[in-house]
Amino acid sequence: MIDKKITIYEKCLPDCAKEIRQIVFEKEQGFTDEFDETDETATHFVAHDEDGKPVGVCRLFYDETRGSYILGRLAVLQEYRSRHIGAELIRAAEQYARGLGGSSICLHAQCQAAEFYHKQGYAAFAKPDEEQGCPHIWLRKDLPAQEDAVGMD
Repeated sequence: MIDKKITIYEKCLPDCAKEIRQIVFEKEQGFTDEFDETDETATHFVAHDEDGKPVGVCRLFYDETRGSYILGRLAVLQEYRSRHIGAELIRAAEQYARGLGGSSICLHAQCQAAEFYHKQGYAAFAKPDEEQGCPHIWLRKDLPAQEDAVGMD
């Protein structure tokens, strides 16, 4: 595991996050519609390595329809995977949502990544579907109240 720092950007998609998502989702995985209007209103989390290099990203926003925060666009540069950076980003987003009074987080994960999210405490609540030709599944995690979360790290 490396020493990570996570920077939070509210209502602003920083260039470093955009670059990571382009590398992971567009170049590696072949997705095309990577950026949307949600990027302008979401909160973005960027993980940095010990030298300050941006190496991972995710975004979080509240969805009125689902009555839940939505975590998405989690991406870690290939050479930094398997170092718990994705899990750290998720924990930071969960803590942020909890601080805003959020009681749950949902996400629409690629099915091939579902096991990773299961290990983070997320459970499927819908049947798999497709997004840009890739199988995805909706997952959800209930967040403990702020006072219940003390000591969970």
